[in-house]
Amino acid sequence: MLKALIIFLMLAVIVSLFSGLFFLIKDGGKTNRVVNSLAVRVTLSVLLLVVIILSIWQGSLTLHPTP
Repeated sequence: MLKALIIFLMLAVIVSLFSGLFFLIKDGGKTNRVVNSLAVRVTLSVLLLVVIILSIWQGSLTLHPTP
């Protein structure tokens, strides 16, 4: 379940990235849709980072030690 949430958040960040590119090309930077897309992408990235850090702290995800 946790890995599915992480993958979903990563895909949402990628979709937000390409929607920002689409809005930049379509609007030419004249509207606020590019800025809104950036805000959504930053929020999703912070949420992804928080989920990963909390899951490592709780022990749900483990780091692989180097051999």
